[in-house]
Amino acid sequence: MSECCESKKQTTCCGGTEKKTVLLYACSGGANVAEIADRAARELMFAGKGTMFCLAGLGAGIQGMVQTAKDADMNLVIDGCPVECAKKIFDRCGITNYKQIKVTDLGIEKVKGVRCTQEQVDKVVKAAKEVLSK
Repeated sequence: MSECCESKKQTTCCGGTEKKTVLLYACSGGANVAEIADRAARELMFAGKGTMFCLAGLGAGIQGMVQTAKDADMNLVIDGCPVECAKKIFDRCGITNYKQIKVTDLGIEKVKGVRCTQEQVDKVVKAAKEVLSK
């Protein structure tokens, strides 16, 4: 594994006393739901729930990054919409140890050219924390 990938790996506590390596991936699209996904992933990271990792690196097939994702205890994929780009990247890379959240499944409409609200980000963070606690 490359030094870059190793430095990104972080052990975090995800409920109980068991330590797990949790990597967080956010949709990188151009609509409001992508901004929500990104901001939620960053809030989760700053709250110690995991470490953000590079979805683009997986999409590019960078082997060290793919292996890091495969080695994680859990990968949390926050997709913005039903197109599920992040999930499709995971599936194409053969990474199966992930859970997915879709922003639009939480009642948030996908709109281009509109900024997200903190309330929307909070809704996704709450849903993510529930997934991570299981």
